[in-house]
Amino acid sequence: MAAYMSMGEAHRRITEYLNRFSDAVSSQDGKSLSRLLSISSSSSSSLQFLADALNTFQDANRIIRQSEKCSQYADILVPVFRALQSYRLRNLVESYLAFEKAANAFIQEFRNWESAWALEALCVIAYEIRILAERADKELASIGKTPEKLKGAGSFLMKVFGVLAGKGPKRVGALYVTCQLFKIYFKLGTVHLCRSVIRSIETARIFEFEEFPVRDKVTYMYYTGRLEVYNENFPAADHKLSYALTHCSPLKEANIRMILKYLIPVKLSIGILPRNLLLDKYNLTEYNNVVLALKRGDLRLLRHALEEHEDRFLRSGVYLVLEKLELQVYQRLIKKIYIIQKQKDPNKAHQIKLEVIVKALKWFEMDMDVDEVECIVSILIYKNLMKGYFAHKSKVVVLSKQDPFPKLNGKPILKKASILWGYVAASADLLSTLSLTNSISLVQGQIPYTHQWKPAITDLRYISFERVIQVKKKNQVHETRVQRLPMNNAK
Repeated sequence: MAAYMSMGEAHRRITEYLNRFSDAVSSQDGKSLSRLLSISSSSSSSLQFLADALNTFQDANRIIRQSEKCSQYADILVPVFRALQSYRLRNLVESYLAFEKAANAFIQEFRNWESAWALEALCVIAYEIRILAERADKELASIGKTPEKLKGAGSFLMKVFGVLAGKGPKRVGALYVTCQLFKIYFKLGTVHLCRSVIRSIETARIFEFEEFPVRDKVTYMYYTGRLEVYNENFPAADHKLSYALTHCSPLKEANIRMILKYLIPVKLSIGILPRNLLLDKYNLTEYNNVVLALKRGDLRLLRHALEEHEDRFLRSGVYLVLEKLELQVYQRLIKKIYIIQKQKDPNKAHQIKLEVIVKALKWFEMDMDVDEVECIVSILIYKNLMKGYFAHKSKVVVLSKQDPFPKLNGKPILKKASILWGYVAASADLLSTLSLTNSISLVQGQIPYTHQWKPAITDLRYISFERVIQVKKKNQVHETRVQRLPMNNAK
């Protein structure tokens, strides 16, 4: 509840604000000017008193037009006053509309100023237009109307970006406006609109990335890194999010946590596990069991962790990235079996019976048959997570004696496709993995081999079996036709 204010006190406060505005413009003091435009700042008691004064003294527009110093800026000041007054009264939609009008008038003045002295004030306007639009949309939604102001704020900021995208010192502010646009697009779920702005920043010769402020570079790399996560371009996401983490102030723990929330899944996907100390320090304990599952090769624990924190991972947009870690879990389980066999009998360590893998999975309460395990191991070989081949008749996977489990070396396991296909070897001597083409020829004349893969549900969430039929032609090569069956999702 605003305290009572006399007409004289109200007039004095309005005049004082106008003098400060005029002095900031005449002395080209961008910092002071930016403080006078921070409508939504809860810490600015002077603006709150000004808003109370405007609600007491109803003819402030006359004071502006009668002022010799401020009358030329009436197109800015009149709507600013209206925005302040409406914001104080919690009329957020009216406040946004008035401030948008003031912001458009400010852009016109900013174009005429040759130097970039008012750049800080323009950045404050870019921030305020986004914040006011978000709050106005909440008000609209609360009364059953369509939220549309944030979308309008995005259009306005594109106009601001165009003003800053030319040559000269003003272009330094372009990255800040870009980051405000990213926040709007992510909020609205229209992240595809980020691409045009990114192209302008990264391909235009007028921009030198290192000349931008560190704060803006960190924010930019954070949002573009998130985009690369969504596109499953993990090497690029790793580079950008790592840049953001390296250059983020260690005092900004909340920002570091936001970066790690996306960087950790990326690191996991390329085979790099975080320490528990890091997870505990930044309260990212939802990843503890995910990391532990990878270390143990425990598929049941991984699925339990994903189910337990499903809502959180889905909101962050990393659920599918984490779900695809199942291949790494299988690899680590088989690697543990290999190490145990090597300790018992080094000469036969590279020969692993599929039945042993089935038993190991049952120990983790995962019920699978030999056919399903064979399919999964085929995928591991295809994805270069294992080096080896099948002795199909004896149901044994024969691992390479040299580096049977290649390191990822920062390379992602999975490509962009969201479906993992199962592959099988055509016979004991035809042990190469089949490709994804509709039909291929195997150039070794061996005994005809036919095998029907049943469309069983497996422990890979995204897997489809293929019907493999081999036909022998007289004096010719074996032809193997691959027909895909409908995908069966594990439940």
